[in-house]
Amino acid sequence: MLISYKPSFVREFKKLPVELQEEAMERIDLFKDVKNHKKLKVHKLKGRLKDFHSFSVTYSHRIVFSYESKEEIVLIAVGDHDVYK
Repeated sequence: MLISYKPSFVREFKKLPVELQEEAMERIDLFKDVKNHKKLKVHKLKGRLKDFHSFSVTYSHRIVFSYESKEEIVLIAVGDHDVYK
């Protein structure tokens, strides 16, 4: 699976504590294998974010992404639940 990053994702990622950055990178690696999607709690979002999906980094932090194709995704945002606002 090909993963690309929006500039906004990169900016938000750099603001995270180092430990959380490491956890996020581990989760992104897990995400590349569809078998792990249930463990990561991948789900489609609703409301104004209805075109996007999300998966868990920690209990309180999420990564928002969109499918560009079956083999390509774009990571859009990372952060706590405020990332949905």
